[in-house]
Amino acid sequence: MKPDSNSDSPIVVREFCVAEECPAIPQLLPSEVHTWLCGLNRDAEQIAALQSPLSPDESHRAQRYRFDADRNEFIITRGTLRKLLAMYLSARPAELRFAYSSNGRPAVAGPAFGNPVDFNISHSGGMALLAFSRGCRIGTDIERVRRDFHTGEIAGRFFSAAERAALRELPVEQRYEAFFRCWTRKEAFIKALGEGLSRPLDEFDVSLAPGAPAALLATRPNAGEATRWGLWNIAVPCEYAAALAVELPREI
Repeated sequence: MKPDSNSDSPIVVREFCVAEECPAIPQLLPSEVHTWLCGLNRDAEQIAALQSPLSPDESHRAQRYRFDADRNEFIITRGTLRKLLAMYLSARPAELRFAYSSNGRPAVAGPAFGNPVDFNISHSGGMALLAFSRGCRIGTDIERVRRDFHTGEIAGRFFSAAERAALRELPVEQRYEAFFRCWTRKEAFIKALGEGLSRPLDEFDVSLAPGAPAALLATRPNAGEATRWGLWNIAVPCEYAAALAVELPREI
């Protein structure tokens, strides 16, 4: 566990790791966001236990995965989400029900079990990242860094002109890590907005240079939107990149 180093923000991000058995949940204050990093390597018995509280529709979604590894990642991620969320809400994992927006963003449905909790999840390459807040929109993304593609080609399709230029300025050996820093920050912001693919990825700029703080640098057409959001880099193993986007309190 460590607090985020961005001391200027009104939001405190606290980072935790999930062991095979979820620990006691710390209090989640309105000014905080909690992130949980979770490895997805479990044996058959543990996977069955995590699948047990899933709803029928979640189990059906799991069965649509073609490969066992992808299916198990989904089950472990959703089962862990239910365990953590249930502890934040003082509920039982199996009694949680989810509703989905038109763009597929999940939220707790029905009784709020006390103060509502917003959440967002992502998983990739054997790791999952789960984020929780009270009263502010959040989005998170984790990606395993790959090196089997041409960064410039994908960046040309999805990155803004400023991001493409920043990527080209880096030495070739730094571009893969920078690409995934940019990608996860953009994905985290899009997921926090809850607009899905309706928001073009080239309508905003994020930082990507090595050592530069995670930041939403510009938004278009509404330039003032950038000041309403904070971006955080989340500590993950070196072969991954991860980011968190948080809507900042309006009164700040």
